[in-house]
Amino acid sequence: MSPKGHSYPTRRMSPKGHSHPTRHVSTDSVRVMVRCGSEADNQRMSLRAALAHPVRYGSLGAGMLPVLAFPAPDQEWFAWIALVPGLLLMQRAPRAREAVVRGWWFGAGFVLAAMYWLIPSIGPGLLLIAVLFGALQGAVGLAVWCLLRPPLTVRRSLAALLVVPSVWVVTEFARSWQALGGPWALLGATQWRRPTQLALASLGGIWLVSAAVVAVNTAVLIALLADRTVLRAGALAAGVLVLAAGPVAFALNPAPVTARTATVVLVQPGQTLDGTVRLDAAGAITRDLADRPDLVVWGESSITSDLSRDPVTLAQLRALSAVTGSDLLVNEDARKTDGHISKDAVLIDQNGIQDRYAKMRLVPFGEYIPFRGGLGWLTKISRAADQNRTPGHSFHLFRPVDRSGTPLPAGVLICFESAFPDLSRTAALQGAQLLIYQSATSTFQDTWAPAQHAALAAVRAAETGRPAVQAALTGDSVAFDAQGRQLARMGTGGRGALTVHLALPAATYRTWYDRVGDVVPWTALAVTAAAAATGLYRARTGPGADRPAPESEDAPSPAR
Repeated sequence: MSPKGHSYPTRRMSPKGHSHPTRHVSTDSVRVMVRCGSEADNQRMSLRAALAHPVRYGSLGAGMLPVLAFPAPDQEWFAWIALVPGLLLMQRAPRAREAVVRGWWFGAGFVLAAMYWLIPSIGPGLLLIAVLFGALQGAVGLAVWCLLRPPLTVRRSLAALLVVPSVWVVTEFARSWQALGGPWALLGATQWRRPTQLALASLGGIWLVSAAVVAVNTAVLIALLADRTVLRAGALAAGVLVLAAGPVAFALNPAPVTARTATVVLVQPGQTLDGTVRLDAAGAITRDLADRPDLVVWGESSITSDLSRDPVTLAQLRALSAVTGSDLLVNEDARKTDGHISKDAVLIDQNGIQDRYAKMRLVPFGEYIPFRGGLGWLTKISRAADQNRTPGHSFHLFRPVDRSGTPLPAGVLICFESAFPDLSRTAALQGAQLLIYQSATSTFQDTWAPAQHAALAAVRAAETGRPAVQAALTGDSVAFDAQGRQLARMGTGGRGALTVHLALPAATYRTWYDRVGDVVPWTALAVTAAAAATGLYRARTGPGADRPAPESEDAPSPAR
């Protein structure tokens, strides 16, 4: 061996057997090359090790279970216990790091199952989305492991009932940011058929419903883990109290007083070959209406031309308004004079266009491709948007005129925008008496997507205390009252007009959620931050936070 840093000449043989020096190789260089090779081997081994633990695949499968509580399976009762298998796997992790990994796999499984219908639109991109969004649930795994690992105590159990739901809500709040895709498949939406549970949404939005569902799951987990009768009974009692909170809120907050009524017709033309056939089908359904409604609503993309530059189509729509004696709310998916494509809600009466609103929250990959320069290749292997739509910039109320000549303040939103609580709340604060959603989910016709989408209108109605209707080209068209109770529905196999009679609250009516907004997720963020700070403090002043828990039979191999 040479001293550190020395180098030796290396020689190569010439064809005649002579040798001569070529270059010098230092021992440091050799060590670096060996180290790099070892690190590459270790990375490959770590990846294989990460994929070699059966319990992680169990977490992946456990993450798919809660999706059964959403439409279309609609086993909403299951939501109150569906998280328990996944939480249990996180709790049984031998170390904090493994609990985070299991939470990650759980989250990935949830996204894959809840959004499987995106495969035609984004292809393998769904796997990337599942991995990225799934990582958020790693925080849930860490919270469960830190608070509920053995030995289980009363203090940590009480903390878990507050912290675990808070962390879950924070993860939902984070992925609800528009830049990350938007708030789809929030756990609170599983209760859309239960107005008694949706009453919590009128207090704290969908976030409070999600928190209640997670709190009950956490209470069930504590009851299963507790080795003392008192702790087990206390956990079950806490779960029952949370479960009863919704019905109590429903009983104490009656429906808003009816200030006026309105009759609205939702037109569903069904599957059509192209835009012209669609226009003719919707026109025929509207023309044949027996009674005069206050408003006729068509679905998203019901018009495929710019009405400002298409006098022929506009004349047809004006004639329909005159025949029915009602204002007509259509939706335009077309290239505008500036060359950009946008989706606009357009209000028309017999005199022409009265108002217009451009969709602000676009569907990632369906209506635009983020970072198209790098991800544009998805259009070659999927039905991702071939051109980006242009979003609108501001929201305002529409004021169609009803049969008596009185303006009807309405918040009109387009398709995916029904997933965003803040938009409907903005409409309520501006004085809307009715929420209207124009939708088109024909791309996902035979999947769970149309039912999942329609359910969101129930949540928005309960949050804002206003009736909500959705007109969809191919279904589901649906209507809910101010407490989220379903009034009428036309499924994906239907075609025709759905007429609904709505009791409208005063324009000044406000639910608690209207008044306070997203106080629940911000409070959850504060709780999560406090819990994290406490955990870091104890990790620095006490034993390591990543110390192993007692060995369990499902603990993975020490290999990483």
